[in-house]
Amino acid sequence: MHTHVIWMKMANLILIACLAILAILITISLFLAGGYLWWRHKRSQLQFIEPTEDENSSSYSLKVPQAGVQDIYDVVTQPSKPPQPQQTQLTTTPANPLQNNLNRKLNGFLNLKTPLIGSSSPAVPSKTSGSNSTADNSKDATNKNFSMTDMYIDNCDTSENVGQIHFSLEYDFQNTSLILKVLQGKELPAKDLSGTSDPYVRVTLLPDKKHRLETKIKRRTLNPRWNETFYFEGFPIQKLQSRVLHLHVFDYDRFSRDDSIGEVFLPLCQVDFGTKQSFWKALKPPAKDKCGELLSSLCYHPSNSILTLTLIKARNLKAKDINGKSDPYVKVWLQFGEKRIEKRKTPIFNCTLNPVFNESFSFNVPWEKIRECSLDVMVMDFDNIGRNELIGRILLAGKNGSGASETKHWQDMISKPRQTIVQWHRLKPE
Repeated sequence: MHTHVIWMKMANLILIACLAILAILITISLFLAGGYLWWRHKRSQLQFIEPTEDENSSSYSLKVPQAGVQDIYDVVTQPSKPPQPQQTQLTTTPANPLQNNLNRKLNGFLNLKTPLIGSSSPAVPSKTSGSNSTADNSKDATNKNFSMTDMYIDNCDTSENVGQIHFSLEYDFQNTSLILKVLQGKELPAKDLSGTSDPYVRVTLLPDKKHRLETKIKRRTLNPRWNETFYFEGFPIQKLQSRVLHLHVFDYDRFSRDDSIGEVFLPLCQVDFGTKQSFWKALKPPAKDKCGELLSSLCYHPSNSILTLTLIKARNLKAKDINGKSDPYVKVWLQFGEKRIEKRKTPIFNCTLNPVFNESFSFNVPWEKIRECSLDVMVMDFDNIGRNELIGRILLAGKNGSGASETKHWQDMISKPRQTIVQWHRLKPE
């Protein structure tokens, strides 16, 4: 019995010693792994020097540290002029004395800093010291409304007529519900070979893109009458002030993707909910091509079969969020023919339309395969609520690139091995 107890104690000591050795080995492994990741991060890190240019200069410098040697590449680009923002004038309609009285009560109850559309009552300023502060606050509030509207209509081609849509808005104060009635469409364009369309309306309350409502499909008509009512329950009036009503008219297609006809954006902070409001709005064609630009570089080393893509920065990206900004990041796929091989991502850059990425990705591509492969570069907008949205993309390839610029960039990389070729590319919507 005594011998058995001794053996048990020895076994326990051996077990404790093994566990201690295992813990030490795990600690050493984690330390080595952390050091390796830190070394890789430092090795692949880029430093981009912003240009110091006058009005006629467009030269950029890219500094890439490699093995302790800093090579400076002078990059001559021809950046296009960013689009000038359009000025939107907010007009008000005259109101009767009863409506003015109701609006004054609503403004006092809600403590609104901007007047409602359809109201002639003055804005209620916030309590600040001095008249200048009050004027600045009123100006900021007005500019906020303008930017919310301009964010969606800047890229639309207003010269193209794609019809009109008739709808009404009403607010139920007792049940805190927004009541939307989609009534009819007028003079929609024909999308089918028969000279008609099969239109329906998709409804969302931005920035929530996940929950969507749709009307029924009206067959073979260019002047549909939907007459459908939608209820958005549990929306206090204060919450609606930060929402934008989005009505998107589609043509239903049984065998392929539904065609977009046109859309309307209405910031609800501009709607007078004191009475039922009826709207006739001209549909705007969806924004095309104006997704922004991306500055990137390509370099190929035939000796070690390394293809390096450097994402330097983007500019004038399309706004996807309610604040007039986006949360961009870039997703890159290495492809051989139609087959996707390897994916890489940059970090997310919050609330910006002009991110500086400075991210470099290296891929192992044999020389005999370099003409057959391509890089699918997608600039995405990160969204906490719904799915991440595509801002724009380019396909860098030697044969079937997304444009002449992308094809030339790839061919220059092949014809000038071991050289870094830097070029601006205009992002495509799809």
